[in-house]
Amino acid sequence: MEEHDYDSNSNPPLMSTYKHLFVEQHRLDMDMGAIDVDECELPVIDLAGLMEAEQVCRADMVRAASEWGFFQVTNHGVPQALLRELHDAQVAVFRRPFQEKVTERLLGFSPESYRWGTPTAKCLEQLSWSEAYHIPMTTPRPSTSIRARAVIEEVSRAMYELAQKLAEILMRGLPGAGEGETMVTTREETCFLRLNRYPPCAMAMGGFGLCPHTDSDLLTIVHQQQGTVGGLQLLKGGRWVAVKPSPSTLIVNVGDLLQAWSNDVYKSVEHRVMANATLERFSMAFFLCPSYHTLIIPSSSHVHDDDAHYRSFTFGEYRKQIMEDVRSTGRKIGLHRFRTR
Repeated sequence: MEEHDYDSNSNPPLMSTYKHLFVEQHRLDMDMGAIDVDECELPVIDLAGLMEAEQVCRADMVRAASEWGFFQVTNHGVPQALLRELHDAQVAVFRRPFQEKVTERLLGFSPESYRWGTPTAKCLEQLSWSEAYHIPMTTPRPSTSIRARAVIEEVSRAMYELAQKLAEILMRGLPGAGEGETMVTTREETCFLRLNRYPPCAMAMGGFGLCPHTDSDLLTIVHQQQGTVGGLQLLKGGRWVAVKPSPSTLIVNVGDLLQAWSNDVYKSVEHRVMANATLERFSMAFFLCPSYHTLIIPSSSHVHDDDAHYRSFTFGEYRKQIMEDVRSTGRKIGLHRFRTR
């Protein structure tokens, strides 16, 4: 089956549900039409270098996280065959009728794991034209054996181990950080895998598959599962640039918590996904998070207290503030709430 061959009954009712927002259509078209988006090549880090030229590889990673907030990794240790198997399972579950996705325990997941659109959207600029399965690492496995669930768990475990390794390299790469530096402790209970599908969007100038945002975690690892259907864009130098798809690499980006911990040495960069007018798009993202009680302390050994750009806060406090802002304003405000300067 080709990627674009699917039953329209599988699509969530985005157009009919959010039709009240389409009075804003002309403004969205105008804003998007004014943006000239160039394609960029993200820095590529060959993780084989950790064995062959460790210091150079680590320095390259620190530089990319500081200058771009994004980079790609090769020789990452996650088997391509496993990623292809995940993609096949992802396509199959998203192909199921919409009503089954919202009411049945597909793959043993509760219907609450399935999400679509943006219930809090107050205008089209806040509407994400997408559907997703949000899968915490600690989701209990169903009693019946489902190969797709085993694949999801294998990928989650591989991504967790990779993300931990990359986050530790970046934390130890901060100015003044040494081997005795206290690291942010991550927990499986708060980490999750997100399977994304972006249906075709027939709006005149397209739409946001995922609205502009920064990630509220430590580190995110993304696999763009199609080499020909792009859409991921990031803000670089005040301009949106498109990330060239490369299915053989994994994309890594800094999250808000790592930016705060590094005292702005690393950048949690705003990014978005543009929906395609005629083609659907699939991706997978893994989010590395600490426990809700973990204290994010920018005034660590690499920062004097008087120079800290943020007050200390817990991950739970940060999540709560984001949810309150989204409910009241329709958008995330994020780190600006916690700045001291």
